[in-house]
Amino acid sequence: MIDYSEKIPNNVNLAQDRTLQRALEHWQPNYLQWWRDMGPDGSQDFEVYLRTAVSVDPSGWAHFDHVRMPDYRWGIFLVPQDATRRIHFGEHLGEPAWQEVPGEHRANLRRIIVTQGDTEPASVEQQRHLGLTCPSLYDLRNLFQVNVEEGRHLWAMVYLLHRHFGRDGREEAEALLARRSGDPDNPRILGAFNERTPDWLAFFMFTYFTDRDGKYQLCALAESAFDPLARSCRFMLTEEAHHMFVGESGVARILQRTCEKMNQLKTDDPAKLRAAGVIDLPTVQRYLNFHFSVTLDLFGADQSSNAALYYSSGLKGRYEEGKRGDDHRLKNDRYTVLGVREGQLATAEVPMLNALNEVLRDDYIKDSMSGVERWNKVIEKAGIGFRLAVPHKAFHRKIGTFAELCVAPNGEVVNRATWDANESRWLPSAEDRAFVASLMGRVVAPGQFANWIAPPARGINSQPVDFEYVRFN
Repeated sequence: MIDYSEKIPNNVNLAQDRTLQRALEHWQPNYLQWWRDMGPDGSQDFEVYLRTAVSVDPSGWAHFDHVRMPDYRWGIFLVPQDATRRIHFGEHLGEPAWQEVPGEHRANLRRIIVTQGDTEPASVEQQRHLGLTCPSLYDLRNLFQVNVEEGRHLWAMVYLLHRHFGRDGREEAEALLARRSGDPDNPRILGAFNERTPDWLAFFMFTYFTDRDGKYQLCALAESAFDPLARSCRFMLTEEAHHMFVGESGVARILQRTCEKMNQLKTDDPAKLRAAGVIDLPTVQRYLNFHFSVTLDLFGADQSSNAALYYSSGLKGRYEEGKRGDDHRLKNDRYTVLGVREGQLATAEVPMLNALNEVLRDDYIKDSMSGVERWNKVIEKAGIGFRLAVPHKAFHRKIGTFAELCVAPNGEVVNRATWDANESRWLPSAEDRAFVASLMGRVVAPGQFANWIAPPARGINSQPVDFEYVRFN
């Protein structure tokens, strides 16, 4: 169970380590100031129907109630320790999991934790103005739920930094509050977390695609030989699932509303549909292309000596490591990766250990495609002959092998002139973004929804759709 009587709610017996408790209580006001400065814009007096973790038991861990946003109780929650847990991959296979950081892995573990931790406040910063243009109270509540949980995920990583990395960890924790998404002088570490999220279509795509990257990264870290990191990530995954639900259901509701209008007007003309106040399907596809391709870069280079080192050292495993039938050392295994040969796409067999970023990326792509097929069922149900698709993995990449290559969504390598001529067909144009922005009016009457999105099939926690999910004081 989680102790909410403490200044910092936790289930790690924080009160028994007074030095650590004082250090985190010193960091806490800085975090709250960051939340006031960079958290959801204008939300300080709102009471929001939020879920709060009360235990780490997956069968009943959350309590729902209206909470004033600045009063949300962020805390430190790890799943219970398994004293018998063993390392199940890499060079240390079969050895007891580490409860403390081995000196030889200190720098790499700190880098992993800081990079993961940096994504959490970044997404809050990217989304901070969206509440001003919410399509409903239901969606506003979901946005704020995502935001407070990203804040809690930051706490999870900050606890590890303070608890296990001494002065270096404290300095890194302060730096996590100093960087800013999109700041040219002090940006967030990963490129996708410096992109703008200016509208709700972008938000839904972000929570579907980019939070799904978070799922895969957290799953890989939940395998770590460093047990406190693994335990932190396993609980974070419980919360991350809701973020992906927000994205998948949000896009599905946009598609449902657009298809309703297409059938009503008997047209697929984007201009006529835009005039009717809904988002045409080609624009949805272009947003999909952008967010999917930007997210693919988060997995890193397709061949990486760091990935090999992290795996062999036991720092970071694969997605669902325990379900894989190989030897979990991979020294003699090979993997087929896509690369570039003489300006064209070509496959090659490479050592599996060096291709682990690509293994994780391929797992992610399969999962992403499954969700897009669920979106297509919404369109099919409406009787409309249009299909969404994820673009080719080499499309619009900014790092790695494909960074200098122009590749169309279908995987065709094209020259720069062809890319320039078609970019506005493949990626959101300034006109697309301006149109979507023009729809972003604020709807806050209980049970009412903006014209461009359908209501959900059901409310949160068995509440009705027209429940007062946010109270304005």
